[in-house]
Amino acid sequence: MELASKYNPADVEGKWYQYWLDHKLFSSKPDGREPYTIVIPPPNVTGVLHMGHMLNNTIQDILVRRARMEGKNACWVPGTDHASIATEAKVVNKLAAQGIKKTDLTRDEFLKHAWEWTDEHGGIILKQLRKLGASCDWDRTAFTMDEKRSESVLKVFVDLYNKGLIYRGVRMVNWDPKALTALSDEEVIYKEEHGKLYYLRYKVEGDAEGRYAVVATTRPETIMGDTAMCINPNDPKNEWLKGKKVIVPLVNRVIPVIEDDYVDIEFGTGCLKVTPAHDVNDYMLGEKYNLPSIDIFNDNGTLSEAAGLYIGMDRFDVRKQIEKDLDAAGLLDKVEAYTNKVGYSERTNVVIEPKLSMQWFLKMQHFADMALPPVMNDDLKFYPAKYKNTYRYWMENIKDWCISRQLWWGHRIPAYFLPEGGYVVAATEEEALKLAKEKTGNPALTMEDLRQDEDCLDTWFSSWLWPISLFDGINNPGNEEIDYYYPTSDLVTGPDIIFFWVARMIMAGYEYEGKMPFKNVYFTGIVRDKLGRKMSKSLGNSPDPLELIEKFGADGVRMGMMLAAPAGNDILFDDALCEQGRNFCNKIWNAYRLVSGWTIDDNQPISEAAKLAISWFESKQNEVTAEVADLFSKYRLSEALMAVYKLFWDEFSSWFLEIIKPAYGQGIHSTVRNAAICYFDNLLRLLHPFMPFITEELWQQMYEREEGESIMVCPLSMDTHVDSEMIQQFEVVKEVISNVRSIRLQKNIAQKETLELQVVGENPVDAFNLVVMKMCNLSAIDVVDTKTEGAASFMVGTTEYAVPLGNMIDVEAEIARMEVELKHKEGFLQGVMKKLSNEKFVNNAPAAVLELERKKQADAESIINSLKESIAALKK
Repeated sequence: MELASKYNPADVEGKWYQYWLDHKLFSSKPDGREPYTIVIPPPNVTGVLHMGHMLNNTIQDILVRRARMEGKNACWVPGTDHASIATEAKVVNKLAAQGIKKTDLTRDEFLKHAWEWTDEHGGIILKQLRKLGASCDWDRTAFTMDEKRSESVLKVFVDLYNKGLIYRGVRMVNWDPKALTALSDEEVIYKEEHGKLYYLRYKVEGDAEGRYAVVATTRPETIMGDTAMCINPNDPKNEWLKGKKVIVPLVNRVIPVIEDDYVDIEFGTGCLKVTPAHDVNDYMLGEKYNLPSIDIFNDNGTLSEAAGLYIGMDRFDVRKQIEKDLDAAGLLDKVEAYTNKVGYSERTNVVIEPKLSMQWFLKMQHFADMALPPVMNDDLKFYPAKYKNTYRYWMENIKDWCISRQLWWGHRIPAYFLPEGGYVVAATEEEALKLAKEKTGNPALTMEDLRQDEDCLDTWFSSWLWPISLFDGINNPGNEEIDYYYPTSDLVTGPDIIFFWVARMIMAGYEYEGKMPFKNVYFTGIVRDKLGRKMSKSLGNSPDPLELIEKFGADGVRMGMMLAAPAGNDILFDDALCEQGRNFCNKIWNAYRLVSGWTIDDNQPISEAAKLAISWFESKQNEVTAEVADLFSKYRLSEALMAVYKLFWDEFSSWFLEIIKPAYGQGIHSTVRNAAICYFDNLLRLLHPFMPFITEELWQQMYEREEGESIMVCPLSMDTHVDSEMIQQFEVVKEVISNVRSIRLQKNIAQKETLELQVVGENPVDAFNLVVMKMCNLSAIDVVDTKTEGAASFMVGTTEYAVPLGNMIDVEAEIARMEVELKHKEGFLQGVMKKLSNEKFVNNAPAAVLELERKKQADAESIINSLKESIAALKK
């Protein structure tokens, strides 16, 4: 079958993806082979593919396809996350557009809308991943709120509660006034902001001199919740305030002055306002000194009646107004510009509000004690290893996890409140009722008497079980699949969720399986644009991945992503990389068209040059194959791709094929062509994990294939024979050939003109003379003691080579060209010498800079002498 003149991805990609699906080539069942398991970081169920997903899933697909070709039982499990906050926000917005408020609906009515939204939008992203070539076992697709996963979550909650690790209490939490829910510490992003520092006057009660204590604060709107002022007992400047009481400005509440060395003597005036309900550190002071706590905010960030002033106003509007009112009352000492870090909700991008709230918490120290050693000991490896320190810092400073969220979309907390107070925790209503009857001693209780907690669990409380729950290890411990596929092999994820997800999966793994959930974690970087900006919709700098695939083909985009994607470092993405990928596809295509177009003629002798090329390329390919295996073992996938790219583009196409190529109109011996096809096959296998579509298309073209066969499950060629000396010699050969070709170009000598090559002294690569002669169209290679006068010469290593030019060049034109070059070099040398004769420059320049300038001088002088000699020789 004749190949099209140009590679068209659209003709190939859909066809082969369907073929893989039809023949169940992605599916996996436990068998006797070594398993290789990856679980997908579940994208939001209602999300669409973005560049971060593209990178992450390309890397996973490369790893899983490579594992298949190594003979492992590869299983890549896909799925989606219910994303409580994000999905609920989308449903609320959709309802608002229809004039419906969430508060107008019952929980069941709202959830009906949420499921409709999920059914409509859910799974779009997984379908999009097929365009990329993702070889997931789609029959295993899971959802964090499907039946198995939901049952697992509730079982774990009940188990941890019964172990005394889950508790309920009023604590200071991060409150999102837009999503109206608590957040964990990891869901708060701190941004540096230019704000103001307000110095407020607190009148000292009963002070005969009418003195004030001045407090510096960035949040004057919280003074309505002040219940104390605190000074450092070792601060001499504020000693006069000990034992006193002060009056809160505008509010006129009398509060005590307390003493604690927590207060920073150097910050502001050394006086701290204490608002236990609205600052985590003030809360600790409040607990320590038994201070009252006044919550002045409503859940939506407006001021509540407890504030007494500015009721119903938004917190930031109050900040502007209170500055004016304090100033008018003479209670504002001064205002300064101030830069500080402000916490924002990762989900809604609004400023979070520290708030006292009744929430559910998970004690974390128990988990941290299990999950820290295996990472620090490298039993579970991080790539790059630098993230071990980030992990250790978080583990060593672990705080209890606030696991409840004030949402309806998610796993509802399985706690049931009793009529007379107290509660029971159970995975099912039946179990809850049974426990309630036992606890109250009332056998007449019914479910109507119980009230289930309204809150949902944090989304991460389901995804921390992901590697276990995907194989039903919580509901059916020790089942065949969990025993076979767990622990999984590699996790590919972003470092931004190292705490949210990676650390917590490790914790759950040790708690419920007694071992790690994966053996290696590959952290990708953040995809940025070529200017280094993070890709975002608001900046408009994030390309649509599906449009890129349409334009450059999936293989081209995959290659473009990987060329820029070293592990753990940010990716500076540029469309030009995808173009390079597409061009490489065309190179592969054209190379196959060339080889497949050769006519077999066994009457043609096998040239010595072809024999040498076959021996050399076999060694070179084996060397690179071993290098690629080593790079994969170190998760240096970009370098592995680059090694295969160079092997194909440079060594195979530019050298091997050129050496063995038959003369125009002639055939090629079958032995030579078969070697080319064999090497091409090996190259396709090396390339397949990176570029699955074009490699399948050409591999299928190469031989008569049986239905159902695929390059996907072909073993990699792992021949270890490498002739290093031959490879090194061939590098010299390539340099010699390149130099002779440069002389042809410089001297404008046509390719059909045969040349002679002289080697002065001894020829280090005479074994390859026939290759050099063919590639350079030489009549002879002569070893001489002295080169012909006027010959064009060059050095390779310590050996000098020369090409006698005879009558082949226009002497006048060549003299004119060299004189122009001589003038240019003399001008360049003059500039270098000017620098080196400048005493100030020589005395102050770093040694490396001086050395570079002196090297420039030596190189320029050498070229000038050579040009002068050549001009003189031509003029004779």
